[in-house]
Amino acid sequence: AYVASHDLQEPLRMISSYTQLLSKRYKGKLDADADEFIQYAVGGAVRMQALIKSLLTYSRVTRDRTPAEPVNLEEVLSDVRSNLKVAFEESQAKVTSDPLPTVRGNRMQLIQVFQNLIGNALKFRGDRAPRIHVGASQGDHGWEFTVEDNGIGIDQQFFDRIFVIFQRLHANQEYEGTGIGLAVCKKIIEQHGGHISVASETGMGTIFTFTISDGEQKQ
Repeated sequence: AYVASHDLQEPLRMISSYTQLLSKRYKGKLDADADEFIQYAVGGAVRMQALIKSLLTYSRVTRDRTPAEPVNLEEVLSDVRSNLKVAFEESQAKVTSDPLPTVRGNRMQLIQVFQNLIGNALKFRGDRAPRIHVGASQGDHGWEFTVEDNGIGIDQQFFDRIFVIFQRLHANQEYEGTGIGLAVCKKIIEQHGGHISVASETGMGTIFTFTISDGEQKQ
């Protein structure tokens, strides 16, 4: 997946560049059908670039062999707050959390997990200002975390589907994205010896629960 997606980038970049050039140079000079067809081509190329970029992101998770190290999750959450600062302000979101521990793992990957889950809560927020809570509790074999929101929720029939790469529940016109975020979260958490699950009802918010093992990262 890594090699294929990497090698596809250059020819796809050429297709995208030339379709955008066609759009810029010939828009309004042909007929309405031609303008429409060119826009379809431009849109398709842009969409493919996003998918290829997402596939690279997904494949890098498996390729990353960074040794596990102590990761302060309070600092991770602080970094996520900083990264999503504009989205928090625009949505008037409020994020609370339990005291978060230090765990062994890959710092950048754990930032990805929390940022994807919190970012989803901001994106799928419905009409209410987002209220997000990050919970933490210690179990027999590691830590259990929850990310709970008051958003639009997920129908139970889609619980398994949302963790599959490129599986999306909404059209691009409703919510942007490629369907990569939760698949990346699942892969990262599994590499940290844990698992992820979801509980939700349509219109009633969502709770993602995941664990991180006390042991070393899986390779």
